[in-house]
Amino acid sequence: MKISYNWLKQFIKLPEDAEKTGELLTDLGLEVEGIQSFQSVKGGLEGIVVGHVLSCEKHPNADKLNLTKVNIGDNEEVQIVCGAPNIAAGQKVPVATIGTVLYDEKGEEWKIKKGKIRGESSFGMICSEKEIGVGSSHEGIMVMDADLIPGTPVAEIFDVENDKVFEIGLTPNRADAMGHWGVARDLKAGYQQTNKTLELITPSVSNFHVDSRSLRIPIFVEDSSLAPRYCGITLSDVKVGESPKWLQNRLKAIGLTPKNNIVDVTNYVMHELGQPLHAFDAAKITGNEIHVKTVEAGTKFITLDEVERELHEEDLMICDKEKPLCIAGVFGGLHSGVSQNTTQIFLESAYFNPVSVRKTAKRHGLNTDASFRFERGIDPSITEYALKRAALLITELAGGEITSDIDDLYPKKIEDFQVFLTFDKVNKLIGENLEEETIKSILASLEIRVNNVTETGMGLTIPSYRVDVQRESDVIEEILRVYGYNNIKFNEKFNASVSISSKFEDYKLQNIIANQLVGQGFYETMANSLTSPSHLELTEQLKSEYNVEMLNPLSGDLSVMRQSMLFSGLESIRYNLNRKRRDLKLFEFGKTYHSYVSGRVENKHLSVFVSGDKSTESWSAAAQKGTFFYLKGVIEAVFQRLGIKTLKSGASKSDIFAEGLMLSSAKSKLVEFGVIKKSILKHFDIDQEVLFADFNWDAVIEIAKTQSNKFVDIPKYPAVRRDFALLLDEAISYAEIETIATQTEKKLLKEVNLFDVYQGDNLPEGKKSYAVSFTFQDENKTMTDKQIDKIMSKLQYRFENELKAELR
Repeated sequence: MKISYNWLKQFIKLPEDAEKTGELLTDLGLEVEGIQSFQSVKGGLEGIVVGHVLSCEKHPNADKLNLTKVNIGDNEEVQIVCGAPNIAAGQKVPVATIGTVLYDEKGEEWKIKKGKIRGESSFGMICSEKEIGVGSSHEGIMVMDADLIPGTPVAEIFDVENDKVFEIGLTPNRADAMGHWGVARDLKAGYQQTNKTLELITPSVSNFHVDSRSLRIPIFVEDSSLAPRYCGITLSDVKVGESPKWLQNRLKAIGLTPKNNIVDVTNYVMHELGQPLHAFDAAKITGNEIHVKTVEAGTKFITLDEVERELHEEDLMICDKEKPLCIAGVFGGLHSGVSQNTTQIFLESAYFNPVSVRKTAKRHGLNTDASFRFERGIDPSITEYALKRAALLITELAGGEITSDIDDLYPKKIEDFQVFLTFDKVNKLIGENLEEETIKSILASLEIRVNNVTETGMGLTIPSYRVDVQRESDVIEEILRVYGYNNIKFNEKFNASVSISSKFEDYKLQNIIANQLVGQGFYETMANSLTSPSHLELTEQLKSEYNVEMLNPLSGDLSVMRQSMLFSGLESIRYNLNRKRRDLKLFEFGKTYHSYVSGRVENKHLSVFVSGDKSTESWSAAAQKGTFFYLKGVIEAVFQRLGIKTLKSGASKSDIFAEGLMLSSAKSKLVEFGVIKKSILKHFDIDQEVLFADFNWDAVIEIAKTQSNKFVDIPKYPAVRRDFALLLDEAISYAEIETIATQTEKKLLKEVNLFDVYQGDNLPEGKKSYAVSFTFQDENKTMTDKQIDKIMSKLQYRFENELKAELR
């Protein structure tokens, strides 16, 4: 937001320059992000002086040029070649001297230099009003008042305004500082803390009076909750034209383009007081009535930017008897605004519901100066005052007269906030004991009224324009920012305590697993929790009735909160594939959102994605593709790191997998993983295999808390490995082999591993070959061959009898 230093000085006589004032604004919480210079005429007319044309003769070498002698002050005469048709001896003209910088229509600068034109020297330039930036005419040179003294700086004649403009990074809570008056009010409070008592000069409306009551336009507000206060007045016999220079300069300084005197006044008052206004051409109000209401959904309306918009049933509109005229608090209509032919206006000043304005502005993608203020909450107490201020300015600048009383529809007054402030809480939060009188002084400077004082605190009334100050802590924040953060003293001694927390805190386990996955070459992602409802069509597992829908979505693709981590992850994979990054290992900690009959539920998940190669090729090894079993190993490593053992496995029932597994504890499902179906990948334009694992992170944390881990010494005695090549029926699974092996030898068998599978030639039909290794270890002594052979014989016997296996 832009704030003019000169404009501020209309409300408060600032004792310091712009830089010092900017520092105070930042200390008060209105952070000044930069200070820019503004000149009503670019370049400030520097180097341009009044010249007296002493003589004017035809150029000897050019028919359309003149050779002039010009006195530019101190009896200094210079020769200037000029091509203007209206140049003549005896004139007083603006002369750009050598070294002067002028600017073209695009704002690009060019410097006046000594030169020769058709063989004759020229020491400067006689300018038109457009060339020096004080007018639009460029048909000839500018002829000035004959009484002017040669050498007088032209900047003194045209009263060039130089200003400093603050760029303030206004936070959303500071609605009270959305105008120059509000900023000046803050500065007054800030200077009071430095023992500088300054007066806040309020624009006067004491001259306001109704000239006649010849044009009353009745106002009807259908829903006062959407428009709690609405004021209107009419003015007649106004003349629409150009605004005076002072008003244009004020608007230009803060980046606004002047339109005409009526529109400029509404913009001026909005940036002065923070109250948006709107002027309607009264002749275009059908039925001579104003209705503030919503209209039917789908109603077409053309706004000032000449865009036809389709209205929503919740959009508050300003209408006449037949049609909408304006989107309330957001944007005016094309066919109801002020034009050059306007002679009668209806002037509006209102307080609209901030939530309603914000929804409407977002819905139509509009961000105007008016909506910026309304949606943050303006001061409802100045609605009528701002209307009077604007009406007086319009009669001053556009003539005419006020032709109706002010209609002020304010059925339920918005009351000021009541807060009780305790002294102990002030000192505790600020960290310093402030004197009671200091607190009272700061509150008074902020126009916060003290109603009563007790030993423990004081009852306060917060002015209505401070919509962000509703709690005790908010008041303390106000005291602190005015008192000055820099004035808080730090104690030399600091005390700290260490809080007791469980090692199973979510963030701790999350960091452990994240570090492990990163060490395995994975990248962590953070996807948007908003997604498209169309993704639910890809699976029967998710139901549209469980969607948590956005009331005011930015787009259809971001209209619901995700029920699954899958689709946002696939969008990330597609994004990377489209940028030629095909080998992906990603993970994300996030939540899914569901709206059940019993209530809304959030579930924490860890999602893992693998696509492409798990390792890149090098001179020593070929690239290795990420496979189902690679992902299974990653999952097992996660559980192993958390100390989770003895999980049950089974086939996944999810319809998102072409093939998948599920691991669970006795109580709940912990993870589902597998290969994503090609039909789902095709929907996302993904042309390579994607592996996906979805951890129920809440359940993982709960089971991790129940696990007990023991640290044991590394065994001193060697481990022994033996292998079996088993010929089995195709229906036999490796899990059955592992179960029989662990049941047969519970103490000495440490590991069972399937290291080769063969199906094909030289095997009987319906058979397969498994190569299985068994690792044995006795922690107290070295095992003997006799002992090992005995165990292997037991294993062979059980495999042959229970699985009908044969040794190859």
